[in-house]
Amino acid sequence: MASKYNVEYIAGGATKNSIRVAQWMLQIPGATSYIGCIGKDKFGEVMKKHSKLAGVNVHYCEDESEPTGTCAVCVVGGERSLVANLSAANCYKSEHLKRPENWALVEKAKYYYIAGFFLTVSPESIQPVAEHAAANNKFFKDAQVKALPYMDFVFGTETEARIFSRVHGWEGADPVVVADDGKIKLFPVILLPKEKLVDTNGEGDAFVGGFLSRSVGSREIH
Repeated sequence: MASKYNVEYIAGGATKNSIRVAQWMLQIPGATSYIGCIGKDKFGEVMKKHSKLAGVNVHYCEDESEPTGTCAVCVVGGERSLVANLSAANCYKSEHLKRPENWALVEKAKYYYIAGFFLTVSPESIQPVAEHAAANNKFFKDAQVKALPYMDFVFGTETEARIFSRVHGWEGADPVVVADDGKIKLFPVILLPKEKLVDTNGEGDAFVGGFLSRSVGSREIH
């Protein structure tokens, strides 16, 4: 694809997208850090370069056997199609997290965001972060029931939220629905005129990134 088309490279992946948006909205140099896995190849170097250009402090585990994960995005008329190849993204090892320079990032951080996808990759990496967050009264964000005791916020698509709410006897709605301390709050969505829509790629990730940037320093949901 890269040889046939004029490709724009973005340091992506759902979690990275959210962190990049949060970094952009915070406008504080070095406010965010990201840990993940890439391969030792051209796309790995591209990932590091564009992550740093976005202001995100990255500490990558570099896998020797798998190439860097990629996702081809084709946008036509504002709609997108995706073809993903996770590769090294599936190869993160907890030993990398345990390195002093990487665990120092965990200790320094006040907020944590881990996507549910990562539970299929390295749950043994999630648990110590969750336990550290709980023990030190820090914010931990994830998207699976297994980690619920440690969560402060759970994000999901409309379909995921409806299925989850159906299981628990809750009801979903078109506004943003927030369950906070046993209370349900509804936040109406500000409609964007269709002519102002660029494309839908990363829209959910951007929503999370915006939330993360505004939750820093405040635990109140207004």
